Amino acid sequence: MSAEAANPGAHSRRRGRPRIDLRRLGRAALLGPTTRDRLPDAIGHVAEAHRAHHPEADLAILHRAYVLAESSHRGQFRKSGEAYITHPLAVTLILAELGAETTTLTASLLHDTVEDTEVTLDQVRTEFGAEVCYLVDGVTKLEKVDYGAAAEPETFRKMLVATGNDVRVMSIKLADRLHNMRTLGVMRPEKQVRIANVTRDVLIPLAERLGVQALKTELEDLVFAILHPEEYERTRALIADNASAWDALDTIAEKFRAVLRDARIAAEVHIRPRHFVSVHRSRLKRGELRGTDFGRLLVLVGEDADCYGVLGELHTCFTPVISEFKDFIAAPKFNLYQSLHTAVAGPDGAVAEVLIRTHQMHKVAEAGVIALGNPYVPPEGAAGPEPADGERADPTRPGWLSRLLDWQQSTPDPDTFWTSLRAELAQDREITVFRADGGALGLPAGASCVDAAYAQYGEEAHACIGARVNGRLATLSTVLSDGDTVHLLLAQDVQDTASGPSPDWLDHARTPAARIAITTWLAAHPEGTNVAAAAPRRPAPLTADRRAAANAVVDLPDATVRLAGCCTPVPPDSVTGFAVRGGTVTVHREECPAVARMKSLDREPIPVRWGDAAECRVTLIAESFGRPRLLADLTEAIAVEGAAIVSATVEPPSQQRVRHTYTLQLPDAAGLPALMRAMRDVPGVYDVSRAQHPAATA
Repeated sequence: MSAEAANPGAHSRRRGRPRIDLRRLGRAALLGPTTRDRLPDAIGHVAEAHRAHHPEADLAILHRAYVLAESSHRGQFRKSGEAYITHPLAVTLILAELGAETTTLTASLLHDTVEDTEVTLDQVRTEFGAEVCYLVDGVTKLEKVDYGAAAEPETFRKMLVATGNDVRVMSIKLADRLHNMRTLGVMRPEKQVRIANVTRDVLIPLAERLGVQALKTELEDLVFAILHPEEYERTRALIADNASAWDALDTIAEKFRAVLRDARIAAEVHIRPRHFVSVHRSRLKRGELRGTDFGRLLVLVGEDADCYGVLGELHTCFTPVISEFKDFIAAPKFNLYQSLHTAVAGPDGAVAEVLIRTHQMHKVAEAGVIALGNPYVPPEGAAGPEPADGERADPTRPGWLSRLLDWQQSTPDPDTFWTSLRAELAQDREITVFRADGGALGLPAGASCVDAAYAQYGEEAHACIGARVNGRLATLSTVLSDGDTVHLLLAQDVQDTASGPSPDWLDHARTPAARIAITTWLAAHPEGTNVAAAAPRRPAPLTADRRAAANAVVDLPDATVRLAGCCTPVPPDSVTGFAVRGGTVTVHREECPAVARMKSLDREPIPVRWGDAAECRVTLIAESFGRPRLLADLTEAIAVEGAAIVSATVEPPSQQRVRHTYTLQLPDAAGLPALMRAMRDVPGVYDVSRAQHPAATA
């Protein structure tokens, strides 16, 4: 397959499309003879593209880098037969067109010199500075002679670690892979497939996470053509057969322009053809495609507020498809992407998808982190203190990259790292959850409390015994949602216990960091945790003499008063009573659900007051985490407060949680708050409450 045959960008483009056209890039360095007298024209293309984004850029360093690269690669040829210098030039053109700053372009021109020529890193550092040297070193492959089969995963590990300190390393690698994929047709079919698989599993997800959509979409199409040639040809034919589809989009675009002119909103309306993979996915999802399914309308405005103005006009003048509306301006994606997405239906029922964004949003949507220029230079006029740890504050390091850099340190084995990396990058959406201290954690969608524990505490999460999600107790298997607040509870928070991860945690761990840490701990502790010792046994109910609740008084002669077991009222609770069979009056707390149920049955409440007797009986429920001696400590706390245990039950432990129910006789109802506080202070107990459960009868 030739590079041209594998290029899905051959279908026609419509006028006025602002999308950065990468498909013509690389050709500037390939046109005409490859003799040395033609090569300076290619660096001229780089300079022209660079000045379009950075008019004041100093081009002298680019010329010096080009001279070194050309002289170093002189005599080297690519498998296609072209002079090797055409490759670094094409890669640099890609980055220049996307708006990369001068340092990135300098490193891009030199990115293969250390790997493939006699140039050394020391020479690069001496001639071009430490930053350029760092970028070149970051994208330089490790030698197979030194690493064998581990060379590829270890090269990616090295590259990702370098990206953690400077995101421009990955920008160069993505452009490098794009040009290699464009010219992959000269390789053997099996090698094409291997490179395409790595591109699909690693490079495309990285391009998505860094927001470089212009590179991501073309890489997707190139991979699609290699791995699924039949589906690719079917999609190509489908696009060719629907060349007239643009007429429907042109008609809608003209209507949009008229509506926005009447509303006096300065806006550009363009047609964006869908790329091959997008058309393929739409066909699988929708079946037969209509003309408007082959592209989307892009509306570009000057200010954020204008985006919402355009949205209002379009929804007023056309029929909106409400289910298609998404606001990525108010809630940007984790890869910097911002835009309003909507869809509207025309009079004939044709639905057109619409993207609304500012010019700056569009630049970032296409180029992602590359559009940020040099993220390590503060904006002009902004002066801030240097970080205390000496590291640069990197505004481009998102949560997923920090997680990746953390867990890779725990995976010295290249195969484990390679497998975990692909699994991490397979997560296509990220959520943000908030810690109890106000900090935030970035996690992949579907992550559980187990993942949050290891993201926050690392290996200390082995001692995690529970969590509160949005203030409520939750099991560690609970799947978190975007915006949840998570308070993770460790064993040392309650008492020194023989705690550790359970094999069941692996069923709920989605992040490589959690899975690697759990697997490593379990391998080091084949005997597991002493779960039996950590969980209290269920004791037989303890009983004591039941004493009457004579301090609840009703104004009925010869009436027997009984305190309801469903809510166990005690002085000074507000109470009410209801007569039941046998002349007995059952006393409930006013807020007891049984009271509302009785009133709904038209049962007449009976006034109840508390008498002089201070003694009372109450049922308390203690929620706790299992640990040795917990039951003994609780009963001791109860005894110290002077309460007698009438009965006690302990439910079997579940998810390391234990529920205790105590019916207690207190010498004075006024001591109830102190008793409950004393029980809560017992290590391992996280809540003590009055019984409040439905009663079978009143």
